[in-house]
Amino acid sequence: MPNIIVVSRHLRSPLTLNLESARNRWLAAGAGAVLLLAAAGAGALATHWSARSDAALDPLRAELAASREAVVAARAEAQREVNAMAVRLSELQAQANRLNALGHRLTEMGQLKDGEFDFSERPAMGGPEGAEAMPQDLGATLGRVEAQFARAQAQLDVLGALIEGEEMAKAARPSRAPAPGYISSGFGLRADPFTGGRAHHFGVDFDANYGDPITAAADGIVSFAGVKSGYGYTVVVDHGDGYQTLYAHNQRNVVRAGDVVRAGQKLATVGSSGRSTGAHLHFEVHVNGRPVNPMAYLERIRG
Repeated sequence: MPNIIVVSRHLRSPLTLNLESARNRWLAAGAGAVLLLAAAGAGALATHWSARSDAALDPLRAELAASREAVVAARAEAQREVNAMAVRLSELQAQANRLNALGHRLTEMGQLKDGEFDFSERPAMGGPEGAEAMPQDLGATLGRVEAQFARAQAQLDVLGALIEGEEMAKAARPSRAPAPGYISSGFGLRADPFTGGRAHHFGVDFDANYGDPITAAADGIVSFAGVKSGYGYTVVVDHGDGYQTLYAHNQRNVVRAGDVVRAGQKLATVGSSGRSTGAHLHFEVHVNGRPVNPMAYLERIRG
């Protein structure tokens, strides 16, 4: 029969059980049963403590899951804010481009210093040392920039309207020679070409060839196109603010009353209709119904 040897640190020497004895066999069987019961009890205890540990960790797990969801939500919200800021920045850039374009056009129209309205350049700044830095809110900063752009837009619009008004007023002033050729007779007293007596000449005469173009001296609206006594075929252009120009002795008119004309636009052709000794253009300038010397308004005179 085999023997069972029991070794323990509590025993001075190994204990040998001879299973040939019935008593020893019962002891061994009892010891085995005790060991099995102990193992089962330990397993049950471990399961119990494991269940209690899981129950204790459940709130922590729930809190961790909630934290993860909060992080995801915060990240999504931050991304939305970044996207919104990007849109506002692109809108501000587009507005800056528009203001720069308007400023450039006003610079050319008003003969201002180049670069006067360049919003893409950072303006010069300064200040004393030691100024305390204050926290900046990006949204508030963008709001201030938008307000500044709005004020600049309004100011440039007003300035543009003023400059355009001045440009329109200039364009409506007689400032172009209405026909080729030289001035053969000036404004004022002269010898009448038919009687030889002294007579007042209310315009200037441009010596030209039959069929040469007669052009508008400024922007305006044709107020008359027809035949006037002594003037023959005549065109009168109203330029506003009391200014009118008259083109007479024409061969034929090519515009009608009510036509809008621009400076340099063809009105008629040179002829010798009416009281005339030959092909030429008789040109008058009237201010508030009174004829004035056209030489004060003409930009270029051929002669």
